[in-house]
Amino acid sequence: MRETLMNLLRLKDVQRQGWVDAGVSSPESVAAHSWGMAVLALKLCPDELDLEQVLKLCLLHDLPEVVVGDLTPRDDRSTKAADEHAAMKALAPEWLPVFEEYEAQATPEAVFARRLDKLDMALQAMLYEERTDLDLETFIRSARKTLGDDPLLG
Repeated sequence: MRETLMNLLRLKDVQRQGWVDAGVSSPESVAAHSWGMAVLALKLCPDELDLEQVLKLCLLHDLPEVVVGDLTPRDDRSTKAADEHAAMKALAPEWLPVFEEYEAQATPEAVFARRLDKLDMALQAMLYEERTDLDLETFIRSARKTLGDDPLLG
């Protein structure tokens, strides 16, 4: 059990590859991103959605990256879905249904969690822009493809 728990916690050491590629020094980890989504969920979750399920989706959606790494759109993603599914099954099979729900966008909670994923990315880009001279507008534009003209993006 100890080794399993340690493997799960290794997500804190996986850096978000998009930020690394963009030249961000000391970029957030994938676990920090998941935490950011969870905090946004606590603040923004509509009453009609199951907050507990949204939080599970936020916290678990990127867990397979402990094994497969954080792939970006520039990477070969042809086996991403299968690789992540296999990784989730090996890491925490009891959470596989939650992961599958997110991947399939099968529920309103999963759709909302995906929106939080994009919102967290865009807001993080804005935070990085505040403290650096980097232009991270491509991340914000990417988020807008999912979020549209969400007023939270300014």
